[in-house]
Amino acid sequence: MSSVIRQIPLDTATQHHAHDFHQIVIGLRGHAEFEIEGLGGAISAFSGCIVPANHVHYYMGQGENRQLILDLPATAPSLTGYHHELSRLFDAPRFFALDKPLKQYLDFLLLEQASSQQSLSNAQSDRLAATFLGCLHARLGGATAPPSMRRLDLAKLDHFIDRHLSCPISVADLAAQACLSEAHFRSRFREQTGLSPWQYVRRRRLEAARRLLEESRMPLSQVALNTGFAHQSALSHAFRSAYGCPPSQVRRTKLDTSLSFTSNRLRHTT
Repeated sequence: MSSVIRQIPLDTATQHHAHDFHQIVIGLRGHAEFEIEGLGGAISAFSGCIVPANHVHYYMGQGENRQLILDLPATAPSLTGYHHELSRLFDAPRFFALDKPLKQYLDFLLLEQASSQQSLSNAQSDRLAATFLGCLHARLGGATAPPSMRRLDLAKLDHFIDRHLSCPISVADLAAQACLSEAHFRSRFREQTGLSPWQYVRRRRLEAARRLLEESRMPLSQVALNTGFAHQSALSHAFRSAYGCPPSQVRRTKLDTSLSFTSNRLRHTT
């Protein structure tokens, strides 16, 4: 399959879905909000987000808005063969801003799209997408941090995450806690934990959700909101991926265990 480049406005009502291809969304006009498996952020003109395949994402346009969308199947020429390293861009969701050269390339891409009498050919779409992805990868995926003996204070980061579980948490927020640039923090964090910041925050959200399910009678919809998932279905999808069962099963198992314990106590006291 080939890459597809298109322009659309986003609905101003919250929508959500997942798809089996990667996607890049770049703001052309107006504003939009995204939450990708618990990682939240906003995009506007010349900023965007990376949505890996099969990641549930919620999105909402604000007023008059228009976005450039790159639909990128894993088998597209822009992500395979000579360009296979570019697939690393989709290891995790993230938000980004275009610098001056990328803004100029975006202008060129839009002119190419506008000058096409119908729509861009598959080959042309793949070439344009590969060039953009290569430039973006050089900026987001190629940064390496100098070695340092000072380790990140994970206890401080955990405290920050736990206090803001119900809110979108960006890598920039975490980097600010460590007084590091986003690129430096991202590299140091993966080196120390073996996880991307997004994976770590997602795990922290799921652990908190599991505790609430086991220790409270809070409705699943409220558990989802309290732990940073935009909707109960987003929590359920992430929970199944992490634990292999729906949230309701954890609560049911805990309840059955509690009832069994109570029954045994009553039996032994009579």
